[in-house]
Amino acid sequence: MSVQPYDVVVIGSGPGGEGAAMKCAKGGKKVCVVERRPLVGGACTHAATIPSKTLRQVIQRLVERKRLPFGCAPSPMPSFPDLTRAAASVIERQVELRQGFYDRNRVPVVHGIARFVDAHTLRVDDADGSHVLLQAGSVVIATGSRPYHPSDVPFDHPRIYDAESILELPRTPESVTVYGAGVIGCEYASICRNLGIKVNLINTRDKLLTFLDDEIIDALSYHLSDQGVVLRHSEQMQRVEVLEDHVNLHLQSGKRIKSDVLLWANGRTGNTHELDLERIGLVPDERGNLAVDDAYRTAVPNVYAVGDVVGFPSLASAAYDQGRLAGTHIVEGRLDARLVRNIPSGIYTTPEVSSLGKTEKELTLAKVPFEVGRAHFRHLARAQITGQTVGMLKLLFHQQTLELLGIHAFGDQVSEIIHIGQAIMAQEGAANTLSYFVNTTFNYPTMAEAYRVAALNGLNRLS
Repeated sequence: MSVQPYDVVVIGSGPGGEGAAMKCAKGGKKVCVVERRPLVGGACTHAATIPSKTLRQVIQRLVERKRLPFGCAPSPMPSFPDLTRAAASVIERQVELRQGFYDRNRVPVVHGIARFVDAHTLRVDDADGSHVLLQAGSVVIATGSRPYHPSDVPFDHPRIYDAESILELPRTPESVTVYGAGVIGCEYASICRNLGIKVNLINTRDKLLTFLDDEIIDALSYHLSDQGVVLRHSEQMQRVEVLEDHVNLHLQSGKRIKSDVLLWANGRTGNTHELDLERIGLVPDERGNLAVDDAYRTAVPNVYAVGDVVGFPSLASAAYDQGRLAGTHIVEGRLDARLVRNIPSGIYTTPEVSSLGKTEKELTLAKVPFEVGRAHFRHLARAQITGQTVGMLKLLFHQQTLELLGIHAFGDQVSEIIHIGQAIMAQEGAANTLSYFVNTTFNYPTMAEAYRVAALNGLNRLS
């Protein structure tokens, strides 16, 4: 079997793999990408971020139409399969776009499952039984992750779904139990409830999304409950009982939760199980994740890993930056740590949540003297015009220097609004202070004006 030589082989064409491949190709390296799916884009495009956010967007617009005050006839809510078919068109356009990147940069994509022969050689097995050997100076593992499947949950039953198979739901159920209240669980609970489905959200912790600021957690919990999501905190699964017409989730507390379907959204596992990593001496952790250094190198110096396969923060946006950072190290031999500073989170529930920087709890524990500035969306003209008055922008800043320390928001379009503050937090010294928002003219009426309102609110607390 002949060996095809490359400077870099990237395993996976999701955001992390794409970022690494493009950086290396534009840096003059001869690059090849291995993708196990028939089309590029990874789980992000085909089974996770793109389809779920498309579902959420379509449902959100239909819900808003029902609220219009001037007599528009509301559109009937489509079925779940109708929504997934709508998402297919977005996926198709994304695939075409991403394939174009590889074509224009002369990066071949080999489809199949990659396995290590040694640290510089990969064997790719295609579905038709053919094989190809690839050799490279550097290898980037960007294989992503998949939903975690505990052995005692019957995922082969048509009433049991995970965060990827839920897209194949053949009908709209009357009720769903979501086990796991992380980002994915909260997003799907919100999607299902806005579709008119009765939702039980089972949280294994005592609060939702504990990495967020407490005030934002409380706001999200309140609004999900207000919409009709039944939240159950500090619960653990005992067993799953599947019957002909429903599924029962038995909890260790003794509760029995009955619903049409169960959506398991409790954790993910890194896709390292098919790589034959033992041949190069790499051992993933119990969730299939790989340990890396600041340059995203594994314990094998020429093998890098980026994206979900390295664990937290498990964001598509972060994965792309990690891929570029690894690519920078491969091409230039240097570490560009700026690529991974101040990564914002975007959580596409209703209301939407976005966060950046430190929380109040973190600053208090670190004994940093800070103050808080708030802008409630109900006071903004733009929010009143659009009818999207639920929400708030919250700025945390140093009492003496006015340095911006954290941004936390919930409400319509906050995952877009967050980037204004992100640009200021990325500045050095005096450029990163609350003064920017006070002394900058914002278009009126806009949601961006919330920064000026919040900044003035915070400064007033100092006087």
